[in-house]
Amino acid sequence: MNIEKIDKSGQKKNARWESFKEWVKKHILAIVLVVSAVVIAGVFIIAIHSIKYEQTASVELKLPTKKPAPKKFYSPLTGVEIANEAAAKLPVTGVMIENSPAARPQSGLKKAGVVYEAVAEGGITRFLALYQGEKPALIGPVRSLRLYYLSWAAPYQASIAHVGGSPNALSQVRNGNYRDIDQFFNDGSYWRSRDRYAPHNVYTSGEKLDQLNSAKGYNNSEFTSFARADGKPVESPNATSVNINLSGSLYNTSYAYDKASNSYLRSMAGAPHTDREDGQIAPNTVVAMEVSVEARAQNYDGYEDVKTTGSGKAYIFQNGTVATATWSKSDINSPLKLTDESGKDIALNRGQTWIAAFTPGRGSVSWQ
Repeated sequence: MNIEKIDKSGQKKNARWESFKEWVKKHILAIVLVVSAVVIAGVFIIAIHSIKYEQTASVELKLPTKKPAPKKFYSPLTGVEIANEAAAKLPVTGVMIENSPAARPQSGLKKAGVVYEAVAEGGITRFLALYQGEKPALIGPVRSLRLYYLSWAAPYQASIAHVGGSPNALSQVRNGNYRDIDQFFNDGSYWRSRDRYAPHNVYTSGEKLDQLNSAKGYNNSEFTSFARADGKPVESPNATSVNINLSGSLYNTSYAYDKASNSYLRSMAGAPHTDREDGQIAPNTVVAMEVSVEARAQNYDGYEDVKTTGSGKAYIFQNGTVATATWSKSDINSPLKLTDESGKDIALNRGQTWIAAFTPGRGSVSWQ
């Protein structure tokens, strides 16, 4: 082995190391400054990123949370929007309202949610006006009950305000299964007006009926009524003038479609049919039902009753159009249904619904 060569190689390495140490000594300050600058820059960059993250997180935390849309409630009777769920369970009250010429103009009809109209006797029509939440200051004249009106009212779990009635109607309504608030037994909730003569002068009010319902424990009504929808006038209406003949000239009705309000201005006996306090009656939907009549099964007294169960043809007028439908009702306590040819429920416009029952051959419906 050449020891001299090894010594020379070692000497060269030592010389380079000594030279490096000398360079470091001469430039130590610069090295320290550079390293410090790198460290400071690194710390600064990390700090900046941290601040940005905190600011972003802070901004995200301050972003307003999306509030859920407020829940809406609708009247099961009319489909119109109401204040709360409790309003949807208020008791329904049905009032028998007279329609002979001596009873006109009536009070409270325009504020009813649903009105049923049919012949009571001798060609004279009568109304069953249903209320839920509405409290007219005056309702009447109140008259006697018929069994078929009870059949239409029963599915609403409604109290029935009336002054007596036909024998079969009274037998049914007093059997303990219905909310009977007959004037005969609740005289304090009714009064006789002095500006009309008896029997066309019995009146009540929404407030008095509410108090009577409360006293009897009739505090709510739970029921299923018609499907409802937001109405909108069609571009090409095909039924803007509707005529429903129920018996004779004093009781036949007509409706003129008003596009601006999407309602039907009601006339009777050739003149506008007005509510004494609130002006011309204008339902949002008009229904004409074909019904049959039958002799009274109990205590036959020469009168007929409308047959309310089974099924038949109906015509629904709303939005300026007419739709042919089928009405059906399985029993006295079942709701009246209105369906299309496929059996699907037809949605009625929100607001007042007026239902007229006529017997083909005695009455009719037409439109243009």
